[in-house]
Amino acid sequence: MFSFLKRADNNGAPTPPSNGHYPNPGPTLPEVEERVFVETGAPQEQAPAPTQIDHNIGILYAFMDKNHEVKGYDDALVNPDVSNLNQNLEALKSELIRTLNKVKTFYEDFIRETEFHITSRSRSGMVDMVEELEMKKKIAQGHIDKVKAIETDTARDEGDCKGIMISYTRGFKNGLAAISHHHILSRRF
Repeated sequence: MFSFLKRADNNGAPTPPSNGHYPNPGPTLPEVEERVFVETGAPQEQAPAPTQIDHNIGILYAFMDKNHEVKGYDDALVNPDVSNLNQNLEALKSELIRTLNKVKTFYEDFIRETEFHITSRSRSGMVDMVEELEMKKKIAQGHIDKVKAIETDTARDEGDCKGIMISYTRGFKNGLAAISHHHILSRRF
């Protein structure tokens, strides 16, 4: 009655496995070489993880030091309309204001964080550390004062802001002159 539980039948031949199939003794699989699945070379450098970008005063000066004249020249070649000049000047000024706000926020946050550390380290009696933090705070305060001065000049279209606008306008006018020279002045009649 329970003969299906036996491993071999009466002749001694093995019974099929429980899934009902005999193992297939078909062709043997080729051997996989080690180089396929094992890396033997030196490990490669991974790209560094993205770090937090500090919006310090260097970012502001990098923006102000860009060659805006080339941008104005290229913009004039694409769209030689005076309204395009005015829009791009406004866009440049807005970008400068955004950069000023980022830098100002960075330094305001840095000063608040430094003040916390000054308070907590002074309670711990760490005089040298407090003096070093005070110096860092003074440097940051000097930077934020410079940023605020540039912000005031920008509101009045003076100083560094005016230099950016003049540079862009000069490039735009040079682009207009290049168009005129190419299309009109170079023709022979």
